[in-house]
Amino acid sequence: MTAARRICFTLLFSCIFWLTACTSLTIDDAETTSQTFAIEDFLRGDTVATGILFDRSGNATRHFNVDLEGTWDEKNELLTLREDFVFNDGEENQRVWKIKRLGDGKYEGEADDVSGKAIGVSKGNTMLWKYELNIPYKGSTLAVDFEDWMFLNDDILINRAVMRKFGFKVGEVLITIKPK
Repeated sequence: MTAARRICFTLLFSCIFWLTACTSLTIDDAETTSQTFAIEDFLRGDTVATGILFDRSGNATRHFNVDLEGTWDEKNELLTLREDFVFNDGEENQRVWKIKRLGDGKYEGEADDVSGKAIGVSKGNTMLWKYELNIPYKGSTLAVDFEDWMFLNDDILINRAVMRKFGFKVGEVLITIKPK
C-alpha cells in the first residue's frame, strides 16, 4: 500500500470514527424495565435532588441540592416544576419549567434560561429530554446542548445529562431525585 493510500485510509477511518462517536442513542435504544415513568406523576408535589457537575475530563467540579415543587394541571396537561438550586459554593438559582404532555409519551417544555422548546419522549421507565440551556459563563451566557436521560428505579429517579457545545462533550451532570 502506498503512503498516499495509507493516509487516505487513515483519514477516512478517522472521519467515520468521529462521525459515529458524535451520534447519540435514541429512546428506542434504551433498556427499560416494567416500571413506567411519567414525569407529571413522579414530579408532582415535593421532591428533592442532589447532584454533581463534572467537567469534560470527568472531574467533579460542583455539587448541588435542589428542592423541587411540581403542580399538575390536568385540564391543560401542563406540569409546572419549580427547581430551587443551592450549590456547594453558596450560589443559588431557580428554574421554572412549564412541561406540556403531548400524548404518546411525548412532551415539550419551556423555561426562562432555555432557548426554544425542550423536547422529551418517554418509554417504560426511561425519558429522554433534550434542550439548549443558556448558562452563565465569564460574565455572559453560553448556549449548551443538554441531553438528559432519566431512569426511574423504584422510587428514585436517576438523571444523567451530557452537555455538548458544537457537538463536543463539555461536561456531564448526575442527579438523583426522590420524593420528599
